Amino acid sequence: MANPQPIKIAILAMGGEGGGVLADWIVDLAEHNGYIAQSTSVPGVAQRTGATIYYVEMFAQARAQQDGGQPVLALMPLPGDVDVVLASELMEAGRAVQRGLVTPERTTLVASTHRVYSIAEKTAMGDGRVDSDALLAHARQSAQRFVGFDMAQVAEQAASVVSAALFGALAATGVLPWSRAQFEATIERGGVGVPSSLKAFGAAYARAAGPAPQAPDAGAEASGAGASGAGASGAGVPGAGAPPARAPRDPAVAALLARVAGFPGHAQALITEGVRRLIDYQDPAYAALYLDRLQAVQALPCDGTGALLRDTARHLALWMSYEDTVRVADLKTRASRFERVQSEVRLQAGQQIAIHEFMHPRIEEVCDTLPAGLGRWLARPHAVHRMVARWTRSGRTVSTSSLRGFLLLWSLARLRGLRRGSLRYQHENARIEQWLAQIAATAAFNPALAAEVAQCQRLVKGYGDTHARGLASFQRLMQAVQCAGAALAPATLRALREAALADEHGHALRAALQRHALD
Repeated sequence: MANPQPIKIAILAMGGEGGGVLADWIVDLAEHNGYIAQSTSVPGVAQRTGATIYYVEMFAQARAQQDGGQPVLALMPLPGDVDVVLASELMEAGRAVQRGLVTPERTTLVASTHRVYSIAEKTAMGDGRVDSDALLAHARQSAQRFVGFDMAQVAEQAASVVSAALFGALAATGVLPWSRAQFEATIERGGVGVPSSLKAFGAAYARAAGPAPQAPDAGAEASGAGASGAGASGAGVPGAGAPPARAPRDPAVAALLARVAGFPGHAQALITEGVRRLIDYQDPAYAALYLDRLQAVQALPCDGTGALLRDTARHLALWMSYEDTVRVADLKTRASRFERVQSEVRLQAGQQIAIHEFMHPRIEEVCDTLPAGLGRWLARPHAVHRMVARWTRSGRTVSTSSLRGFLLLWSLARLRGLRRGSLRYQHENARIEQWLAQIAATAAFNPALAAEVAQCQRLVKGYGDTHARGLASFQRLMQAVQCAGAALAPATLRALREAALADEHGHALRAALQRHALD
C-alpha cells in the first residue's frame, strides 16, 4: 500500500455501559498483537442527551518501523473517515449516521438495537418516540455492513454489560485482523468480570456470525419513564389470552369491578385498569367517583364507535391520578422501585447502593400540598411567602437510601389521606368537572368532536413547569371549542391538539389558532 492508513474505530456509548472498557479492550488487543494504538474520548452531556464518543486509531508497528518513524494518529473521528462504528443503543447508531461517521463505501456499523429513550423523547408533550424501524433502515442504508441485534438482552442474560456483547459482535465481523482467541485473551487480561464478559462475548459472537434474522430485531422498548412525559401513560391493558384475574378479597374492590361489568364490553378492560390505577393512587372511594363520572359519559349521545367512552375513560383516569408531591414521594419510596434500581445496577451480595433524588419543589407545589385554606394563605405575597419562596429557589438532593431521606419522603407519601382537602385537589377537581361538562355539551351536537375534546387531556400532564405549560395550552383549546361551537370540525380540533403537543412553549398552537381564525 503506497499510503497506508490507520484502522479507525468510533464507539458511541452512554454512561454505565462500559464504553471506556470497550475502548481499553480494543487498545490492549492492538498493542498485544503488533499495533500502535491511541484512544481518546469526548464526554457527552448527562441525563441521556448525548453519548460519550471514544475514538481509537491503530497502526501496524512493523509498517511504522519500515517507514522509519511513528504514525501521527488523530484525536477525533471525521465524517466519512471511519472504518468501524460501535453503538451501544439504536439511537446512538442513528446519531453516528447523522454525523456522517457511517458511510456505505467504508464503514462497518455494529449496534445494539434496543432503545433507551432520550430526554427529548421522554419530555415531549405527545408521543415523542423516534421510530425504531426508521433508525434501522437508515443504519442499513448508510453502512457498508450492518450488524445489529439486541445486545443489551444478550449481556443481561450473561449478567454482563453491553460492551462485552459489542466486543463479541466486532470479533465476528472479521473486520479487524485478529482471531476470536486473541479477542478472548484480551478480556482475560482485564481480570475483572471475566466469566460473565466471556459469556456475553461468546453469545454475541455466535449471533453476529450466524445468519441474519428474517425480521428486523428492533429490541425491547426502552427503559425508564414513559415517552410522553410524567403522568402521560396509563396502566397497561391486559392482553388477549391472559390468565383470568383472581377475584379481589376486598369487598369494596369487588363492588367496583362488578360496576365495571355494566359498561360496554369494548371499554371494560380500559375502565378496569383505570379503577386499579385510582385505587393505587388514592382509595376505592376515589375509584368509585371515577365510575360515577363515566356513567354520566355513557349516557351521552355517541357516534356508535364507542370512542367517546373509551377516550374519556382513559384520560379521566390519567387526570384523576395527577402528579403531585405526594404521588412522587410515594413512587420513590416503594419497595418495587428499590428492587428495580438494584436490578438495573446489578447489585451483588455484600455491595451497597446510594440513591440520590434531585427534587425542586416550587412554592406553588408547597401551597398545593397544604390544606386548601392554608395553601391559599401561603400563596398570597407576605413575609412567610417570601421566606418559603427563598427556601425553594434551589433544588434539594434527598438520599432515599438513607434513613433520614427515606423517612422524609415516606412521611410525605402518607399524606395521601389528606389529598382531598388539599389546594391542588380543589383546583384539579374543578378543572376535571369543567372538562367533563364541555364533553357533555359538545356531545349534544357532535359526538365525534366530543371525543376529540376528551383527548385534549393529553396536554395536562406532569408537574411544575411542564404541567403549567400543558394546562395553558389545554385551556386555550377549550376556549376555541367554546367560541367555535358546532362550526368546529373534529379534524380541526385534532390538528390544533397535535400542534400543541408538538411545541411545549405554545408557539405552534398560537400559529394554528390564527390560521383557523380561532385566536
